[in-house]
Amino acid sequence: MTAPQDPADPRGKAFAAYVLPEVEVLLRVAMTLTAQRADAEDLVQDTLLRAYRAIEGFDGKHPRAWLLTIMRRAEINRHRRRRPHLLDDPDTDLDRLSSAGPQGSAEEVVVGEAFDGVVDSALSALPDKHRQVVQLVDIDGLTYAEAARLLDVPEGTVMSRLHRARKRIRVRLSAAGLAPKRGVM
Repeated sequence: MTAPQDPADPRGKAFAAYVLPEVEVLLRVAMTLTAQRADAEDLVQDTLLRAYRAIEGFDGKHPRAWLLTIMRRAEINRHRRRRPHLLDDPDTDLDRLSSAGPQGSAEEVVVGEAFDGVVDSALSALPDKHRQVVQLVDIDGLTYAEAARLLDVPEGTVMSRLHRARKRIRVRLSAAGLAPKRGVM
């Protein structure tokens, strides 16, 4: 997306001054959120479009923080739009995967499927705020500080939510007999 070429256009001038210098940063952050280049580019494009529409209301202070907030909200909205897909019948995916044949011993396949099922169930049972930190830190590999900035919460809040989320997942794994006992390696 490029700014309009009309020099009398104040929206285009503000966009060029505040937004365009941050595009590389936006792309790097989007890559940590999506892990797929095409999805990251789509997220940045959506962020740039939203920023262009809202630039007239921007005060010019802290453009990076403003843009990252727009990006965070755009990503949350993208996840909300995808959520109904998560409610589809998971048995069809299991049937498709099992038709490829087992990739190891029978015990590994059974334990692997059971483990994955319990972890998926535990993740989906978490409140959104806990599931977000697990996604960002444990799955996407962000640091506590990066996740805190992205979620617009203190770093300690990220650590606390992550601790609670991991504990809930561990309880589910223990109940299913799939977690090692404490102190046993």
